[in-house]
Amino acid sequence: MTLDGEEPISDQEKVRIVSNFILHSPPGEFNEVFNDARILLNNDTLLKEGALGVFGQYSKDQLTPVKIKNSEYQVLITEHNDLGSNRFYDGRTKQSFKYDPLRRETSNYDAWEPEPGTEKWRAPLEAELDQYIENHYTKGIGSVFSKRDESKIVLVACIEAHLFQPKNCWNGCWRSQWFVTIDSDSAEIKGILKIQVHYYEDGNVQLVSSKEINSNISISDEEQLAKDLVKFFEESESDYQNAISDNYLTMSDTTFKALRRQLPVTRSKIDWSKMVSYSIGKELKPQ
Repeated sequence: MTLDGEEPISDQEKVRIVSNFILHSPPGEFNEVFNDARILLNNDTLLKEGALGVFGQYSKDQLTPVKIKNSEYQVLITEHNDLGSNRFYDGRTKQSFKYDPLRRETSNYDAWEPEPGTEKWRAPLEAELDQYIENHYTKGIGSVFSKRDESKIVLVACIEAHLFQPKNCWNGCWRSQWFVTIDSDSAEIKGILKIQVHYYEDGNVQLVSSKEINSNISISDEEQLAKDLVKFFEESESDYQNAISDNYLTMSDTTFKALRRQLPVTRSKIDWSKMVSYSIGKELKPQ
């Protein structure tokens, strides 16, 4: 159904719009957005055929943690361990698996082997990262991936931590990705830190913040590099989190107060529970 003079929306455009909604779902609210998208599209076949790739992309963007068979640890679903066709690998357990982004389940496990010469760098960093997360994150999950780029070795350390409180109408997520390129006696570091919080009680407010970090570090051996890297991660993430907290306090005292009056012009608070009776009384008042 369309308004007079308007062209009907094509199925391709419908899928594009719905896919965009799904891809930008706030953390912890994928199911709610997906169910609303199903109602809007009203065509499950079209949704499955046209937006299936978006479900997987959302999982990778969110660094989604999943349980691994025969392991006490979880692994993150990311761009960095994507083998294609919804298959991913876990460097810790040397397994690949199929991941269903809708059910958030793993299956079809198989053996997986890392690229030669990378594991001696990856394993120590993951061990140090695990300890760092245990000390600083209440519900954090970390994964480290490795690959060869010509003569260089690239390590990617990812951290995801979230706290979902739907009963209190808010959800929040922390994501950090650290790219380490090892070349001879030095390592280049690039970091991407992201915070996203959604508060939706009596309103709809989101905090979305990110920061990029670049640096270099000297290399002595694999074990020491892992320690030095995690120390750098800790200092950088702490500085960013403290800056966000300080900025929020400043905005509470300045920016937010400037957006609206603390009290109406009458200098007294409005009793919203009586507004309906005020309106009804006005309508019933003789003209």
